[in-house]
Amino acid sequence: MNQEELEKCIDAAQNSQQYAHCPYSHFRIGAALLTTCGKIFTGVNVENSSYGLTICAERTAYTKAVSEGYKSFKGIVVASDLKDRFITPCGACRQFGVEFGDFEVVCVKPDRSTFKSSTHKLLPGLFSQEDLIAAAKQDEREGKVQN
Repeated sequence: MNQEELEKCIDAAQNSQQYAHCPYSHFRIGAALLTTCGKIFTGVNVENSSYGLTICAERTAYTKAVSEGYKSFKGIVVASDLKDRFITPCGACRQFGVEFGDFEVVCVKPDRSTFKSSTHKLLPGLFSQEDLIAAAKQDEREGKVQN
């Protein structure tokens, strides 16, 4: 992301935090996902009393983008209210992001200071579609039939 795109994404991520549904943790997260064609999709965390059904801000943004036909991304910005540390995506969100490639991940504090990484750097030893392709090729070489 260039500086102008980053600033727009930080604004979008921080502004979206007001819509977070977090009555249990009171931990507001906002995300802004930038497509390669310049469109920004925001997301917030949506908690549920059945904790396992909670969805993170990052996955909300990815789902919104994919549901509108976008699958190629330049970066994602994740904003929290914590002033003394950066919040990075959880493991599930890291794996979810890797599905769409290696792109920039920027974590931002309320004062707009940033920590920059990438989807692949945040998930060492990642599992991706390349692993599934390798398994299918191996099965093909060994004469195994896929059902």
